[in-house]
This record gives sequence, C-alpha cells and structure tokens, in this order.
Amino acid sequence: MSAALAVVIPTLNEAGRLPALLADLAQAPCGLISERVVVDGGSRDGTAQLARLGGAQVLPCAPGRGRQLQRGITATTAPWLLLLHADARLCRTWADVVHQAMQEPAAAWAFDLAIDGGGLGLRLVELAVRLRSQLRQLPYGDQGLLLPRALLHQAGGMPALDLMEDLALIQRLQPLTPIRRLAQPLRVDGRRWRQLGVVRTTWRNARLRRAWRCGASPAELAGLYYSRAVDST
Repeated sequence: MSAALAVVIPTLNEAGRLPALLADLAQAPCGLISERVVVDGGSRDGTAQLARLGGAQVLPCAPGRGRQLQRGITATTAPWLLLLHADARLCRTWADVVHQAMQEPAAAWAFDLAIDGGGLGLRLVELAVRLRSQLRQLPYGDQGLLLPRALLHQAGGMPALDLMEDLALIQRLQPLTPIRRLAQPLRVDGRRWRQLGVVRTTWRNARLRRAWRCGASPAELAGLYYSRAVDST
C-alpha cells in the first residue's frame, strides 16, 4: 500500500482526548499514512508533548481552527488529506474504508457523525446529520473530511477562519465535486451536548450558522461559541 495520505489535526488543550485518536491512526496498515501532523494553537496541558509521543509532527500556530488546518495542510505533501478534530475516534475498519474511497474517482468524503453518550436526543441529532449529509451533501468538520489535495487547491484552499471554516470549505467544494458519505461512524466527544443539552446546543449552532450567513465575522462567532455567550442572548 503506497503512502498517499496526510492526516492533519488542529488542537487546543486536547491532552485528554488526542492520544486516543493517535492510537486509532496507528492501527493503519503500513504505507497508508505518510504524514501525521498536529497543529497546536498554544495548549497548556501537554497536548504537544503527547502528540509527539504519539508519533505526530507538531507545528505551532496561532489559535483558530481554519488557520491551524491551513498551516498543517501547507506543511504536508501527500496527494490525499484527512482532516480530523482532536476529540474524534475512528472505527475499527476506518483504514479499509478510507483506502477504498481513495481508489474511487476524485471526490470529497465525510464520515457519519456519532456522538458519545446515550439518549434518544443524540440519536436524533445523528440521524439528522446523516440525512443532511446524504441529501444536501453538507457535512461539517466534526465528521472529518477526506479529499485529494488537488481538489482542495481547486476550491481555493482551506479558509483561515476562526470558526465556520468547515462550512465555507464545503460550500466551495459543492460546485466542484460530489461530497460522499464514507458510511462509517466517526465518534466525537459529547461534552458540549451534555453541558448545554441537545435542544440548546442544536439551537445555538443553528443561530451561529445563520449569523455567519448574514455576515457576522468568524472571529466574533468564535468568541460566542467558545465563551457560550450566545446562550444568554
């Protein structure tokens, strides 16, 4: 299996979650992944050190997920890219699924969202995301994104935004290529859903996306998202 895939992960204080993702990546067959890059936005909890112990190259960067992803993408050379959030967990067969997708005609691919935690509310969110991804070809960044580097260049590269970089990129890709489901779960940490509840979290995210479409700056939206100020307005 020839080396063809660069994995890029932006981090900020993810010491409690990143090692598990790096362990998942380590299960890939020899030759599938040529580059594992963690782009750290100034963590103070040992994230960078743990990333190095997990076999990743670590690059420092000013915080901001789009900016960090752009930095990592620029630092890699593999023809395929897999962009992941640090709190994600890959399923046991992820490498086979990704390798198969890389043999298909050039397209962008995303996993199915699986949120860690129990309850009907989270299952309904997962179902809604799956339908949105399948019918509207509109996955978000927490579903991961697999795509050829040439296709990313054609779309103008990764937007260096503090927030909404995933939506901005998908909107650039939609006129260029199908955005397909990998039909495998990517499990993400459910801490924000547990903290705010399913209804409040869904409502908050919808308000942020609407504000972005109406012209609010990504920096302003990032401040609201990470401070949770949007919940009190």
